Amino acid sequence: MSNEPTPRIQVRPLGGLPGCLAMIVLSIALSVIGTLLLNLLF
Repeated sequence: MSNEPTPRIQVRPLGGLPGCLAMIVLSIALSVIGTLLLNLLF
């Protein structure tokens, strides 16, 4: 069975600058989506 939870390899597929930029873009996108959802709900 290859259903075992893999260690966090897929979190950082890119090393160095591209990985950092991707994480920054993801955090910004998540914050924007969160504020939009809060504005829609309340």
